[in-house]
Amino acid sequence: MSQVNTHTVISDFTEATGQGKTLKAEPENIQFAPEQTALIVIDMQNAYTSMGGYLDLAGFDVSATQPVVQNIKKAVEAAHAANIQVIYFKNGWDDQYVEAGGRGSPNFHKSNALKTMRKQPELQGKLLAKGGWDFELIDELQPLAQDLVIEKPRYSGFFNTALDSMLRARGIRNLVFVGIATNVCVESTLRDGFFLEYFGVALKDACYQAGPAEMQAASLYNIKTFFGWVSDTQSFIDTFVPNTDQLAKSA
Repeated sequence: MSQVNTHTVISDFTEATGQGKTLKAEPENIQFAPEQTALIVIDMQNAYTSMGGYLDLAGFDVSATQPVVQNIKKAVEAAHAANIQVIYFKNGWDDQYVEAGGRGSPNFHKSNALKTMRKQPELQGKLLAKGGWDFELIDELQPLAQDLVIEKPRYSGFFNTALDSMLRARGIRNLVFVGIATNVCVESTLRDGFFLEYFGVALKDACYQAGPAEMQAASLYNIKTFFGWVSDTQSFIDTFVPNTDQLAKSA
């Protein structure tokens, strides 16, 4: 019975996600056409991965992000080898924080970066400010010429950005997510994509949470149960770049 259900699911996906390759995922495998797929790299900035960055200064543990960085690098290399569009996001605002919203915006009251700066005025103009070190992508993950880079002012990559039109113009329906934080910007963007009829998959070992480990588990449960699918880096590589020589050439 399980084999019949799996085949039925894949058959159902084909019309929406394109004739493609079957990605091992939870709660069921899903079929993606590479040309209709994008790898969405969420907020791999110094702010979110580095000691002395925003998350670290705000009291979040960033000590375990390096394995995630390495898995994201592998996923990006696989995407390049498979001709899958790679899209990098950078979260932040102008150095006066006009784009962050004033006191009338809930973002003013809930953003941990803004709250940290109010507690430590010497950080004003540094955390997540465009043009600063905190805002920039980490050295290990620098876009290639064919990659897209989008700046976003809120958690979701769809809010006040051209992401939706960029995807539709390229015929992309399937989004594979990696980045930080799983329970904030990754889940927010995947959810908004779900509402816009995109098929979303999170690579669980290429995402990292803000807060305790339970937040990672809760977000992955939410995604695979209500909004999309959950897979892992090696499954993504095995699906789209089974020839490791091809992966080596793209690196």
